[in-house]
Amino acid sequence: MAGPRVEVDGSIMEGGGQILRVSTALSCLLGLPLRVQKIRAGRSTPGLRPQHLSGLEMIRDLCDGQLEGAEIGSTEITFTPEKIKGGIHTADTKTAGSVCLLMQVSMPCVLFAASPSELHLKGGTNAEMAPQIDYTVMVFKPIVEKFGFIFNCDIKTRGYYPKGGGEVIVRMSPVKQLNPINLTERGCVTKIYGRAFVAGVLPFKVAKDMAAAAVRCIRKEIRDLYVNIQPVQEPKDQAFGNGNGIIIIAETSTGCLFAGSSLGKRGVNADKVGIEAAEMLLANLRHGGTVDEYLQDQAKFIVKKSEDEEDAAKDTYIIECQGIGMTNPNL
Repeated sequence: MAGPRVEVDGSIMEGGGQILRVSTALSCLLGLPLRVQKIRAGRSTPGLRPQHLSGLEMIRDLCDGQLEGAEIGSTEITFTPEKIKGGIHTADTKTAGSVCLLMQVSMPCVLFAASPSELHLKGGTNAEMAPQIDYTVMVFKPIVEKFGFIFNCDIKTRGYYPKGGGEVIVRMSPVKQLNPINLTERGCVTKIYGRAFVAGVLPFKVAKDMAAAAVRCIRKEIRDLYVNIQPVQEPKDQAFGNGNGIIIIAETSTGCLFAGSSLGKRGVNADKVGIEAAEMLLANLRHGGTVDEYLQDQAKFIVKKSEDEEDAAKDTYIIECQGIGMTNPNL
């Protein structure tokens, strides 16, 4: 029999979908019934949007749970989880809602399922207000796998704002538990690479211009490294709709990864898109940490000044995150 519900105020943090994703995933993992109120109270269109709804429904299906109040525009849901079983599941935002955010809500759950999972996630792969799928594959994946699991992410079709239409298939086997990691050695930057893409009706020249502008911008600050940004025309059968964007990755001698990325919008010239991504990357490198701003903001942290003599002079902080020590009851 379900115990008392955990009550969560959905207007905290930035008042968006993040608190909903985190609390639903934790409810599913811990087997605790949940009520979230004031969902997305801080947004211009409050309540559930299609991408939040499809994420919730997938979590419900993963664990044979019960979900109430789950409809577009709803500002309150209740969720009663059961055992996480895994299997094949689909979540379709039917919009440009981000497949990467669908991955964020489902990944913790399938890691602690009873059997392997295959998730078909449909929506935007390279959309605003969310990580680009390239970031997920090129930065998030190698670093999160240090926790002791692997996942496969197969990009079937790319989808852009406003139509979406992309599809990614994520395959993952459950683990007994996750290993803690230490990422405290920055090392020095050894390579910089990336991809500048156009899809649909956009001319290939746009990809070349984004790449060239980004390279010029990086060269001003980092002169001794070859910067390899590939311009790419997405094949017609692997992209839905029109879009352009760029992601640039810097890799260090200790295996740290940093990124800068940007998406084209109507009326914004290609150079500007390239420069924006390059400047984001350079800013992430300047701060001297071991992860970029997007990887660092994903849980609750203790921040303390480093005691290390060498670090003390440089005003360095150690950021620690205490995991919940989750173990898989099904394995």
